[in-house]
Amino acid sequence: MEDDEKTGTGKPAAGAKGTGAKARESEAVRARADERKARLSKTLRDNLSRRKQQARARRAGAADDTDGLPAAKSDESDV
Repeated sequence: MEDDEKTGTGKPAAGAKGTGAKARESEAVRARADERKARLSKTLRDNLSRRKQQARARRAGAADDTDGLPAAKSDESDV
């Protein structure tokens, strides 16, 4: 401020122009970082839950439930 910094009267100093855009940009960056952090923590929780479920199934003697493609069967191949 040029006139009075304590009371907040007067016009802003020459270098203070454009701070609103920077604040919005940093808020957007912070929001993206928060979203990424939430996504990663959910992925980690899901992974931990799946591993715990697999460990329980192994202790109980049940087969693991697999997602995705089945393993290749080398003993039944037609080579």
